[in-house]
Amino acid sequence: MNIAAMNVRLTIQKNEVIKDKYGNHTNTWTDFYTCWATPVQSGGSEKQEAGTTNSTDAIDFTVRYAKCLDGLDSTKIRIRLGDSIYNVTAIDPMGFKKRSLKFKCEKMKR
Repeated sequence: MNIAAMNVRLTIQKNEVIKDKYGNHTNTWTDFYTCWATPVQSGGSEKQEAGTTNSTDAIDFTVRYAKCLDGLDSTKIRIRLGDSIYNVTAIDPMGFKKRSLKFKCEKMKR
């Protein structure tokens, strides 16, 4: 792991259910963990949706291992990098050595 290549500050957000004073439940994204990461462009792909071809921007983020990141579910987190938001498609524990984690992501369209 090259520490000097970790030059991007990102925030991992969790999807949580918040209850307001009236008892209504709403889903919100809350900041969970902020760290430095190494971004690697992993090539995009194209998907067919409703008769149109949409391109997806894929990127991998490698972060140093932290105990609070152990056991994360890729369906309940996303990554925010500046104004861009990335959906996490998979989490790679990098050989289970507890040195780094790799988040495989796709850029979310707004």
